Amino acid sequence: MDLGTLLTPKGVVTVLSDQIVIMILGALLLCLVFPALARKRQGAEGTASLVPKGFAAFVEMVCEYWRKEVAEPHLGEHADKFIKFIWSAFFFVLTMNVLGLLPLAAVTPMLTGLHIGGTPTGNIWVTSTLAIMVMILMVVNGLRYGGKAYLAHFSPGPIWMAPLMIPVEVMGLIAKIFALAVRLFANMVAGHVLLAVLLMMILMSGQALGAAAGGGIGIVLVIAGVAVNMLEIFVAFLQAFIFTYLTTLFIGMSVNVHHDEHH
Repeated sequence: MDLGTLLTPKGVVTVLSDQIVIMILGALLLCLVFPALARKRQGAEGTASLVPKGFAAFVEMVCEYWRKEVAEPHLGEHADKFIKFIWSAFFFVLTMNVLGLLPLAAVTPMLTGLHIGGTPTGNIWVTSTLAIMVMILMVVNGLRYGGKAYLAHFSPGPIWMAPLMIPVEVMGLIAKIFALAVRLFANMVAGHVLLAVLLMMILMSGQALGAAAGGGIGIVLVIAGVAVNMLEIFVAFLQAFIFTYLTTLFIGMSVNVHHDEHH
């Protein structure tokens, strides 16, 4: 098996898939919506021009929360350098999660003849790419702001323990990135799988028990499906928050390296 077959389905590189289209659509939505929200102010002059209006006020409140309550405690003096990335990561992941809840895959074939839909964050390659980007930020900025201190944290003990400590610390770094990718992927897939199982049980109950009994069970399962959908909406917001919070935490651990000799 060559590398191409291992990394791509049947060795064929997909340039534009349904999930890639969703990511492009989400990026375009963010690029169009946020500049428009930034221009929504209470008035055109004076203090009114500084006060957001409507939904823009809510978005600004969310951005302020990320800056004051998350970025500054974990990133310290580096908060302003990374806050734009943190905002972008949160809203991008949230948009991908929410778009994945829309039944686009069922509607787009009838409208365009193309299958467009799905949850990009339910694809391990997408979440792994996001996690690898975070790892690059951690390592590059750890070296940028910490220099030798960042390298020294890979071997915090005596020098004779370096052959043991360095592999352990490197494995710890990889474990952080692995957890970042798998947590988002697994949580987004789990809800979709559960919903698919419930819908399949409706069909199976109808075939096995007949129309009347199957219909009664189907009503219960539909109600359960609605409850799962509500839960998925909550999970979409929660996982966007967790991914971004852990990203901030991991970057903060890299750029704020402290050792005993610095205290």
